[in-house]
Amino acid sequence: MSTREVKQIVEAIQTSDGAGVKLKRSIGVPELDFIDPFLMFDEFGSENKDDYIAGFPPHPHRGIETVTYMLAGRFKHEDSTGSKDEMGPGSVQWMSAAGGIIHSEMPMMKEGKLHGFQLWVNMPAKLKMSKPSYQNIESSNIPEFKDQEKKIEIIAGRYKNKTGPVKGTSIDPIYLDVQLKNEAIFDYIIPSSRNVFVYLVSGEIKIGNKVHNKLKNSTLISLADGNDLRILSVKESQFLIIAGKPIGEPIARGGPFVMNTKQEIIKAVQDYHNGNFVQK
Repeated sequence: MSTREVKQIVEAIQTSDGAGVKLKRSIGVPELDFIDPFLMFDEFGSENKDDYIAGFPPHPHRGIETVTYMLAGRFKHEDSTGSKDEMGPGSVQWMSAAGGIIHSEMPMMKEGKLHGFQLWVNMPAKLKMSKPSYQNIESSNIPEFKDQEKKIEIIAGRYKNKTGPVKGTSIDPIYLDVQLKNEAIFDYIIPSSRNVFVYLVSGEIKIGNKVHNKLKNSTLISLADGNDLRILSVKESQFLIIAGKPIGEPIARGGPFVMNTKQEIIKAVQDYHNGNFVQK
C-alpha cells in the first residue's frame, strides 16, 4: 500500500462571480487549470452582506455538474426545470446541468455570515446532453461519524460503516467534511483509481510522510497517486476531502459551458441565444 503525498499546493486567489459575490478560487486558476474530473473549486464566505447580497442571478450551464455545500447562511435555488429549494447550514445540492439548465442561487438573508463551497464536476461526453437533474440534500440526511478526536460529515463515499447520500454520478465521488482536534490523525483508504484533493478550510495540517510547505487556511492540496491518505492536525483543523474517477476526455470551456470540442461550445452559445438551450 502506498501513501498519497502532496503533489501541488495552491493558495486560493481572491476573485468574484455571479453579480459580484466575493470568493476564493483554487481550481480553474492559472496555477491549476483542473484536476480531472474537477474543473473549478470556490470558497465563498463573509460576514459583510455587501460581499454576497447580489448572489448568483439566473445563468446557464451545460456539460457539467455543480456541487454546492453550505456551512453557514441560506440560499434559495430556482431553475428552468421548475425546481425550487432552499439551502441552509450543512445542506448540499448536487446539480447535473447536463444538456442545459438555467438556474439561480440567491441569498435569503440580508445580513449575517454566509459560508460555503462550490465545485464544478465534468461529465463524460455520453452524458453531456442528457436530461438535467439534481439532488437537494438536507443536513439531517448527511451521515456523521464522531469520536473523541474527529467529526466527519459524509456527503459522498463511505467512512467506517456510513455511506453518503449522493447517488447516481458517473465519477463515483468521495466528499468528506473532516474536523480534527489538535494533534489528531486521520487515516483513510482511497482507491488509486481516483484523483484526490484536500481543501483546508481552517487550521493547519500535515499530509503524508514527506516534508512539505506549511498548510494553512484556504489552501488546496492536490495529492499524488497512492491509496493510503494520512493527515495530521498540527492544530485544530477543518478540511474537505474530494475525490473522483478521472474522465480522460478532451475539455473545451466557454464560460458556464464545458464540452469536448470548440464546436460544441459554439452550439451551446447559439442554443442559449436562440432560446433552444433548456433541456427538460
